[in-house]
Amino acid sequence: MSFQNPVFIPGPTNIPESLRKACDMPTIDHRSPLFATILHPARDGVARVIKTTKAQIFIFPCSGTGGWEATISNTLSPGDTVLAARNGMFSHKWIDMCQRFGLNVLIEDVAWGDGLPVDRFAKRLADDTNHTIKAVLATHNETATGVVSDIAGVRKALDAADHPALFFVDGVSSIGSMDFRFDEWGVDAAVTGSQKGFMLPAGLAIVGVSEKAMQARETATLPRTFFSFDDMLAGYGANAYPYTPSVGLLNGLNEACKMLLDEGLDAVFARHHRIAEGVRAAVQAWGMDLCATAPNLYSNTVTAIRTPDGFDASTIVAHAAETYGVAFGTGLGDVAGKVFRIGHLGSLTDVMALSGIATAEMCMADLGLDIQLGSGVAAAQEYYRANGAAGTRMAAE
Repeated sequence: MSFQNPVFIPGPTNIPESLRKACDMPTIDHRSPLFATILHPARDGVARVIKTTKAQIFIFPCSGTGGWEATISNTLSPGDTVLAARNGMFSHKWIDMCQRFGLNVLIEDVAWGDGLPVDRFAKRLADDTNHTIKAVLATHNETATGVVSDIAGVRKALDAADHPALFFVDGVSSIGSMDFRFDEWGVDAAVTGSQKGFMLPAGLAIVGVSEKAMQARETATLPRTFFSFDDMLAGYGANAYPYTPSVGLLNGLNEACKMLLDEGLDAVFARHHRIAEGVRAAVQAWGMDLCATAPNLYSNTVTAIRTPDGFDASTIVAHAAETYGVAFGTGLGDVAGKVFRIGHLGSLTDVMALSGIATAEMCMADLGLDIQLGSGVAAAQEYYRANGAAGTRMAAE
């Protein structure tokens, strides 16, 4: 693998030089007033990115999985019932975590490539007249399959059933890259990490929590120590943490939020859509199909590409790394060996995307697939030329 080439995995993503510098800072006393000038602006910046004026923002020194655990352990009790769909590797992992905590999980199994079954959720919620379901889990963007789901639709289903269940959303591979509307969608907990849309190294779990979810912690009895919202609030009140925080990463997060907001969130989302559309144009030119089964499900952060039956898609990923020093994403779970993934989120431009498309073409041609070199690149070029690539840019580093 080459440090000189951008990565095309769906996270961790490429790190802008300015953010690397922001993380590379001298040691400071994390219980001093100076730390407060990093901590609180970072929390405020996250709130603006997820579009909330009401949520508490918690930032834990761990990966996004820790954000899932924090959400569950602070709001639920052993034996509580939650509703979830299994339509990819990361929805599967969240279900597994709930089961390990002793929760009763009502699972809607969905083909990997489809989105959340909003209609089936609606029926489950309408039928649950005793309100035994305490939370609904939704993966906004399923990283394994390149599928985005209708979060607003799930909220409508909850409202139509007049159901009081909490609404938890995994936004790990969407927040910071795709539009996320915490307040408007009535989300009770949104989980993400530092290593995707925020363009930082892994190491921060970021959780937005509604007032309703904060109230739920008063009766929740699942154990929590490291992930205690109460302990974090007490720490924040003293401009500190209940333990040693990742100061450099928090400084990077503060700068990342500034970068996103300086570019303008609408511009960030438009850039991701444009880059993704170029990748999808390339896939069509190759004569291949996406794992996502319909255009309304296409993710703007990762594209999972189906290879011909009988061909092991993981060989493309291995060949790219060994021969060209470029990283693509391999297939996971039910689609292992059937797809390879091109991540196109975070710090990425049209020109960078073209280099990834060109490398994928070379790999497929090397491995004997019927690929015309330049076909996908040309299709992406035509899309970028016609859709304003020259007139848009990322915020200055």
